[in-house]
Amino acid sequence: MKKIALSLILGVFAFGVSSAQEIDFGVKGGVNFAKLTGDNVEDADGRTGFHVGLTGEYMFNETFGLQGEVVYSTQGLQSEDEILGQNVEQVLKLDYINVPVLAKFYIADSGFSIDAGPQIGFLVSDKYEVNGENVDEELNAETIDLSVGGGLAYKFKEGTSLEGFNVSARYMIGLSNVYKDNDTFGDDITNSNLQISLGYKF
Repeated sequence: MKKIALSLILGVFAFGVSSAQEIDFGVKGGVNFAKLTGDNVEDADGRTGFHVGLTGEYMFNETFGLQGEVVYSTQGLQSEDEILGQNVEQVLKLDYINVPVLAKFYIADSGFSIDAGPQIGFLVSDKYEVNGENVDEELNAETIDLSVGGGLAYKFKEGTSLEGFNVSARYMIGLSNVYKDNDTFGDDITNSNLQISLGYKF
């Protein structure tokens, strides 16, 4: 499954490069409601973060297209526990450069689309903080993260005052272990992330 997802992403981007003159480029940003899923972190809270990046949409016809993105995304989890009578807040910060490739199915001329596809993430930061202080502990998150998901988007129509803008909600589910060789977490920890985004296409 991982090899299929990676091959699909690479293949679509190779096609996109050859058709760059027909791609509508844009920017996007928004809020993340991210967490890690697994038996050892089931009681932990998610981490609220942000994402920001670039987008490119290629339309095959009026109802079907592909959208690729390069997005910086802050993810991870946090927990608050009482230890020896004191509240201890722990935050695990996992930041990625995510590259999703989504099929977009537009619903007639409503402006709404259903989006779905795979995503590959490249780890750029892996930090563990206790009460706001960085802890020098090697957790060794995997440098590559694969996920799949989808959601709903709305593109404001041409001729309106909000032409070029779009909004979307997307949920991505991890396919690969975040801490494959870490004894603290085990082998069953995956990312999940709900994104609410505002974008603009040039």
